[in-house]
Amino acid sequence: MDGTGVDGAGAGPAGGPVRVLLVDDDPLVRSALRMVLGGPDDLEVVGEAADGEEAVALAAATAPDVALVDVRMPRRDGISAAREITAAGATRVVVLTTFGEDEAVLAALRAGADGFLLKDTPPAEIVAAVRRAAAGEPVLSPEVTRRLMGHVAGSAGAGAGVDERRERALRLLSRLGEKEREVAVAVGRGLPNADIGELLSMRTSTVKAYVSRVMEHLEVDNRVQVAVLVHDAGLV
Repeated sequence: MDGTGVDGAGAGPAGGPVRVLLVDDDPLVRSALRMVLGGPDDLEVVGEAADGEEAVALAAATAPDVALVDVRMPRRDGISAAREITAAGATRVVVLTTFGEDEAVLAALRAGADGFLLKDTPPAEIVAAVRRAAAGEPVLSPEVTRRLMGHVAGSAGAGAGVDERRERALRLLSRLGEKEREVAVAVGRGLPNADIGELLSMRTSTVKAYVSRVMEHLEVDNRVQVAVLVHDAGLV
């Protein structure tokens, strides 16, 4: 993680602690995450699930602000679970992964996930990432963005659906004005708002307004999906 964004104390939409759901089939991983996230007063672990089926049911029952979801699990994988959880309400989904699962992560981002964490992320950065996700900030560092996009660009080749995704992405991006397109490409590079503002000589508040307009024009729910479209169009 790049350490940018909201690193201070966070809060859920109702002003209380950020409510977190842990989803992983490994009980040791869940236990470690509970220890990391159970310490800060502004975070609260509201449930644990061992597979995608349990995750969807618990998300509906507990209405967490953020769900940390593993990619590969029995019964139902994290990608389909992420798609249903994000479609059902206001829960932000952050995918738990390793570098060996890059293609699965891209699929999860297309399904509506708000970003991802590597399983070996230091504890303090996990806490900061959960706070950022709850605040609507991307949980996707520039370094990891480049790694992910580079992997997909190198492995996709002429695979099924690549041309269709590129055509769709270019069609959507054609809706953007010149400055909106520059902002979209910067988002696609994984840059946080402050860095985009410095790059394009804009105030951070102006960048936020542009990002909102970009998401509206591109018909996506979060800036990670903007990054995916920019990649699909070949602009990164």
